Amino acid sequence: MNTVCIAIVLLTARSTLPVYGEAGASFPFFAFCIDTHDSENRALDEQAALLKELGYDGVGHLWLDDVKERLESLDAVGLKLFQITMRVDITAEEEAYDQRLKDVLPLLKGREVQLCLLMGGMSPSDTAGDARAAVIVNEIAGLARESDTQILLYPHANDWLERVEDAVRLAEKVNLPNVGVMFNLCHWLKVDEEENMVPLLEKAMPRLWAVSINGADNADAIRDGDGDWLQPLDSGAFDVFSLVNALKTLGYKGPIGLQCWGIEGDARDHLTRSMRAWDAIQQRLEEKHE
Repeated sequence: MNTVCIAIVLLTARSTLPVYGEAGASFPFFAFCIDTHDSENRALDEQAALLKELGYDGVGHLWLDDVKERLESLDAVGLKLFQITMRVDITAEEEAYDQRLKDVLPLLKGREVQLCLLMGGMSPSDTAGDARAAVIVNEIAGLARESDTQILLYPHANDWLERVEDAVRLAEKVNLPNVGVMFNLCHWLKVDEEENMVPLLEKAMPRLWAVSINGADNADAIRDGDGDWLQPLDSGAFDVFSLVNALKTLGYKGPIGLQCWGIEGDARDHLTRSMRAWDAIQQRLEEKHE
């Protein structure tokens, strides 16, 4: 492939990333996994109202249940559905993913939703799974094309697709304009060294279309079993500002999701705390880059 062709491929891959604002604007900020441990067991419309009240731009949705109802609840308050997460088993010969996807995708037409794939079935990072995984991702991406839905390869600790490097490798093998990768802070802290963060982000940038953050302790403490990898954004020893600042410096303009999996208690409490912390991060960011 000559230099001109390579440039065209890269531009095509990047062209599917929605531009969410001007260079100086805040990153779109949404919350996900907010209903898995909420002590108040809020219904979808109550979740949407709470997120609107607290200033979030939208939400991520877990699995393919109740997608229509989720969309209706968000539309009612003017919020966006940013992502839907689903599982893929690369060892399954048939139905490697939830077949309801074919019914869900038409609901997403024109909404610029990202479909996040958690890919399991083999040992973490085993390249022997690449060929089968590529076939499945190609199939899902093909189904998603008509609705303008992006496919994100979601690194998840202890899954086959465990590391950001795995996601980048597979995305490059598939090489489709609607297939990108996601950086998930909590899962990355479980498998990598903190000094590798910026080089890793640089490597992922051509297809880095979403990022998740949360409060967390440092990587060494998490891997030693002494640290907490999932906390509200205002707690934990890891400097989340350093990550957001690196993204800003590298020119990232996509959405940032707040990971809330497993956080106990009333979701209002931790979502309020995290929004205050996010506002403080944004203020520091504006001062640094003004």
